[in-house]
Parts: sequence; C-alpha cells; structure tokens
Amino acid sequence: MRHISWLLLILVSCSGSHEKNTLPETPNVLFIAVDDLRPELACYGKSHIESPNIDRLAQQGTRFDRSYCNIPVCGASRASLMTGLRPARNRFLTYLTRADEEAPGIVTLPGHFRHNGYQTISNGKIFHHDDDSEESWDEIWHPRSNSSSWRDYTLTDNILKDTANRYRGAPFERANVPDATYKDGKIAEKTIQDLQKLKEGNKPFFLATGFYKPHLPFNAPEKYWALYDGKVTLPENNYPPENAPAQSLHNFGELRAYSGVPKEGPVTDDFARQLIHGYHACVSYTDAQIGKILSELERLELDRNTIVILWGDHGWNLREHGLWCKHCNYETSLHTPLIVVVPGTDQVKASGQVVEYVDIYPTLCELAGLELPVHLQGDSFKELLFDAEAVSDGVAVCQWFAGVTTIRENWFYTEWISDSDSAYARMLYDHRVDPGENVNISEREEYSTVISELSAEMRRSRAENYFR
Repeated sequence: MRHISWLLLILVSCSGSHEKNTLPETPNVLFIAVDDLRPELACYGKSHIESPNIDRLAQQGTRFDRSYCNIPVCGASRASLMTGLRPARNRFLTYLTRADEEAPGIVTLPGHFRHNGYQTISNGKIFHHDDDSEESWDEIWHPRSNSSSWRDYTLTDNILKDTANRYRGAPFERANVPDATYKDGKIAEKTIQDLQKLKEGNKPFFLATGFYKPHLPFNAPEKYWALYDGKVTLPENNYPPENAPAQSLHNFGELRAYSGVPKEGPVTDDFARQLIHGYHACVSYTDAQIGKILSELERLELDRNTIVILWGDHGWNLREHGLWCKHCNYETSLHTPLIVVVPGTDQVKASGQVVEYVDIYPTLCELAGLELPVHLQGDSFKELLFDAEAVSDGVAVCQWFAGVTTIRENWFYTEWISDSDSAYARMLYDHRVDPGENVNISEREEYSTVISELSAEMRRSRAENYFR
C-alpha cells in the first residue's frame, strides 16, 4: 500500500506540473504600450521610482532586463513592432511613420489576431496615427481633450509665460485634479469598460491600451508630483562621452518646442530638476492607471486566460550626456522595459537574454497558437519565458537614421553608415566597465577585432534591410 500511495503521489505531482506548464487555449491578449518609458522602475532595481502596479505585474510573469527597441522614436518603433519588420534606410524612420504606407500589404500583429477570430480593440496611442492600419481593428478609440490645447488640460503657469513664441506651452504641469482629467485616466476608464463587455462576449480578444505618459509635456495630478518632492537628483554624466562622435549627439528639439526651454544650450539645474520631477510623476501616474486595469482584469477573472504584455516604445534621456528626449544611439534611448505574463504557467522571473521588439510579434503568435506570417523578421522568445537555460540569438540591431547599433554581450557598438555602406563615424562601449557609456573606445587598437566582428554581424542577413 505504501508503494501505491507513493506512486499516486508522483502521478498527481506530475499531472499538476504538466497542467501548470500548459499554455492556455485561445488566450486573450492585453497589450499595454507606454510612451517614452525607461526601464527606470522599482522592478528593474530603481528604488527612487514608485511603480507598484508594474512591479506587481513583473512578479507575475517574466521581466526582460535586456530588451531593446529597434528605433528610438515613437511612430517608427510602433510600426516596426506591429509589423514585425525592421527599420530600413528608407522605412520606419520618423515619428510620422505610418505602417500602412511604408509597409503596404503587411498584416499587422492585431490584424493577424483579428484574421484568426479575435476581437481587436485599440484604445489610446498604439500606432502613432489614429487611423494607421485601420483594418487591423474592430474598434479604434482615442480620448478627446478637455480644451483646445493638445495637452488636454491647461493651467496658468506662473513660472513659464513665454508661450507666445512656442506652440506647445509649458513642458510640465502640476495640477490638483482627478486622474481622469488627463487622457491616460480616460484611457484606463475606457479599457475597464471594454474588459467588462468582453467578459460577456463569445470571442477571444486582443485589447490594446496605449498610454501617453510619461511623454512630454509632463502633466500629472498633484498627488503623483508629491511622491518625489525633495527627492530628485541630477545624473552625474551631464556631459558628452569622451571621444564621442558629433553624430551621436543632438539638440533635443522635441523639448525645445516648449516654453521656458532655451533654443540652444543646456537648461539650468533647477529647470532640469523640474523636468525630471515631472517625468517621475508621470511614470507613477501611468502606473496607477495600469493598476486599475489589472485589478479589473483580476476581478473579472479574465487574468486566468489573458496574456498580458507591457512595453515602452523606446527609452528617454534625462540629461545623461547632456541630452533630453530620445533620438540617439545610446543605451538610454534604446533600452526598454518589457514584461510578459502567461497565465497558468511557471515562468522564469527575469531574463538577461538580449531581445528586440521585432521579436514580440512572433512570440505572441506562438503563445496564442497562431501560425507565423512569412514576412516576420524577428525570432520568438517564447522559450525564454519558461526555461531559465534557454538562450536568444544574443543580438539586437537598432537604428537611428544612418546610425546602426549592434548590441551583443557586454558590447554596444554603433556605426554611422553612408549610402555606399562605409562607416564614417563609430563608437564602442564596454558595459562591463562603462555601463554609463562615458568613454568611446572605438579607436583603441586593442578593440579592433571586436569591432570587426560586430561590424560584420551588423551586415549579416538579419540586418540586410538597413543597407538596401
């Protein structure tokens, strides 16, 4: 009898383990995009940021510590991710990119799910343009502003009054208003309403929710600003890297479109602190909206059969190297947060493998049991979610116009490439000893072999589109 009891115990244990690692059939997808979000969150080890809801999500699934966008600007990054195609010399380059115009005939990620019987809804900012790839969605919804200002809420700012010469007003706003005053609060409310309706439906869903913050302007309710009062510090490396090529730097024109920002040169330390303060407040504000959605997902018990993916479209510079905004080939612009939760499975808590955004399309297809479209240029990272010993190909290739960055192991290498495919500038950083990328070592003889390998890797088939 004892042997039979042990045999039953083993069988039950194995059965439970198998069930725990079985992917859900026809899972829903909750697809959460956050504009300009750095991986500067508590779940990524940054104790000065309060992001309890994203942190909770990370605890439930897999956090990717080395995830990279393929291009650091919103329109192009989103078009690349949503089509599964890499940027190229003449494709997916600017914030005005449209996937339906620059990749005509390509079935997008939500479009593929829709073709496979899913109800697809887009709330907020998913593509950059409201009407991009309309055929991908059953419904497209965007919040409307409370005023004529595109910022959706405007108070008189006693500090910044030179709005006559700028079209965007102040770059931040600290207002004692409810969460739903701003667009992201409205987006959370709409998404919650959709979850309630979808719960009663008879189709699986692909529900995409795109938050605008922490994109400029840094407008957030007072209570989120208050979290960081007296706690804001400036980055230590407020200077260009030693030996950095001029092509690697820019004038952060996006920020200069706002009042109070000089047209040339650096901002003052006090102004920089206010900007960083506002960015942090917006991260916590958006985190709170994400928390409302996740709580409703759980209340409705939809979390039992819903894959949740959260991603930021690219990084953002907060005065590192004297830069603001994105639009460059540094880690601060290319490194992104990525979290994936697959219900009913045992997941790896964190992966240090290199993944890139063109990998998201094939991954979600495999998790949902859908065939992969033939046009995809990325590789699924599904196995990384469940096997701590699994490895990716270990390479990410990113682009900002002529600058092409190859990321492999500890190396971060960029070439600026002419139309004839010759490099006219370059930079190399070893993140083992220089994670802040403060000294460009590309011209040191001892790194010539590494550079040759990375340069050749850049030009192999996975990156061939860059050079067409």
